[in-house]
Amino acid sequence: MKLIQNILRKIKPTFEEGGRLHTLYPAYDAFETFLFVPNHTSQTGTHIKDSVDLKRTMVIVIIALLPCLLFGMWNIGYQYHSQLINIPGQDVESVYTMWDHFFFGFWKFLPLILVSYIVGLSVEFAFAVNRKHQVNEGYLVTGMLIPLIMPIDVPLWMLALAVVFAVVIGKEVFGGTGMNILNPALTARAFIFFAYPTKMSGDKVWVHSADKIDGVSGETALGQLASLINIDPTNTDVINKISQFSTDGIYSLHNSFLGIIPGSVGETSVIAIMIGAVILLFTGIGSFRIMASMFFGGLFMAYIFNWVAPDTNLFMSLNPIHQLFIGGFLFGMVFMATDPVSATQTNQGKIIYGFLCGVLSILIRVFNPAYPEGVMVAILFMNVMAPLIDHYVIQANINRRLKRLKV
Repeated sequence: MKLIQNILRKIKPTFEEGGRLHTLYPAYDAFETFLFVPNHTSQTGTHIKDSVDLKRTMVIVIIALLPCLLFGMWNIGYQYHSQLINIPGQDVESVYTMWDHFFFGFWKFLPLILVSYIVGLSVEFAFAVNRKHQVNEGYLVTGMLIPLIMPIDVPLWMLALAVVFAVVIGKEVFGGTGMNILNPALTARAFIFFAYPTKMSGDKVWVHSADKIDGVSGETALGQLASLINIDPTNTDVINKISQFSTDGIYSLHNSFLGIIPGSVGETSVIAIMIGAVILLFTGIGSFRIMASMFFGGLFMAYIFNWVAPDTNLFMSLNPIHQLFIGGFLFGMVFMATDPVSATQTNQGKIIYGFLCGVLSILIRVFNPAYPEGVMVAILFMNVMAPLIDHYVIQANINRRLKRLKV
């Protein structure tokens, strides 16, 4: 590291005022402060010195995402190889090893990561150079989140467009990191979903090359449930689909917990997501209030549906815990809803915000079969409502204090 530090110090004058590349100083500064603690000192006033700056906070979030990333790579290969096994009695584990699954998924997922970071950071650097300020650190996490919430076969040019839209429209037009009102990663997903819906829905986008293999269905659990709104107990196809949610079915509670089901790259494994949640909570970066209230909000709504649902609606009568384990609910709860910029800031507001995120997520996915995954819309909607929630929470506190003064 000392060698790298010496090299950076040697070339620094080239990027400083008067140097040949002084217009690119924001890019140099971003790279230097990413590797080393900034040596900038304040000239006036009292300042608190802390070794944890925004870049290092973002790095901790990336570490929390690593379990989802690594498992997602393995699951890409597992889902693909499982579809290739068509010999009765033959098991995928007897033909392919764990490393076969992982390395296949690694090479398929690597282009998504590279496109996300190269395109996103290029846009960030361009805005920083144009505005003559430091590069915002927020994209370190956004660049990882965007490919994790995409189908594995999303076209790279489409991903690049979504990244540009998320950075420019979702963040930079508001002033950059810390000023955006919407979660940039969810903004990217919303862009692709509404601009190119066939690439974000259906039964051929969640498993690699599912559209090229005859007889392969890579439908997610939510997609399967959406097709079972009205159950005909005499229909053999319906009976087969329902059985997939049984104890030993493809979308069983056990498989949903482990994550060995089709879905977006990083959102299938409950175990991996919970490891990330523990890291965020232990380091104090994630909000326990938002996570807990969103979980109980979703659980509450799922229990309500479970209680009132007729036997003809499997989506509503599904086990509430199973309801939360499928789709992107838990991933959104841990990594999206807790975004400190777009979420509420007051403690009471975080509880209200999280609870409503959970309630709306289940409401949208159940009442709109054409769009079974409601987490994205729910969180984006609550992002917009977050300032209003904080306003009324603060106003209520002020009114209570004024009443005490009058007494």
